Amino acid sequence: MGSEVAAAPGSVVPPATSVVPERPPGSPAPGTPLPSHYEHCMGCGSEHPTGLRMRMVAGPGLTVTGHVVLSEHHQGAPGLAHGGLIALAMDEVLGGLGWLLQTPMVTGRLQVEYVRPAPIGTEVGLDAEVVGVDGRRIFCRGSARRTDDGALLARAHAVFVAVPLEHFRSHGRASEVEAAQGRGWEVNP
Repeated sequence: MGSEVAAAPGSVVPPATSVVPERPPGSPAPGTPLPSHYEHCMGCGSEHPTGLRMRMVAGPGLTVTGHVVLSEHHQGAPGLAHGGLIALAMDEVLGGLGWLLQTPMVTGRLQVEYVRPAPIGTEVGLDAEVVGVDGRRIFCRGSARRTDDGALLARAHAVFVAVPLEHFRSHGRASEVEAAQGRGWEVNP
């Protein structure tokens, strides 16, 4: 099957054979702001004109926290954030765990449960943690909450897949990957 990972369809639950690894030496220390992996990323890029521009911080163990303010560019229904933008925020904070694991990874499956709507202007705090690793599969969970009162907006469970850097060259635009690397882009910190 090449680079595909066989898993039970729909499963975001780590198998009994999974382990939660130790935090690798050299990964960002707790409290360290995590850099954007690419300045044009819709989730964390500072150069994306209407993106989330999420900021993330390494937490203890294998955890990451994030912060985003939902703007008028993120609307679905009038005055409310589009559900896809909440999923994007969850995907971004869960993907931030790759900085701690020191491995490039891509989303294999993302399940989001929406608990309540998020009005535009809402400051959202996000958290993510690794709950198991089985081969190349990295199992994670997270949540999104309003920062003013802690109200739960969404929960997510995901499976990420560890990939080599070549994955981005062969599936994306190799010239842009090379240009981004020339500007300091690192997939594997």
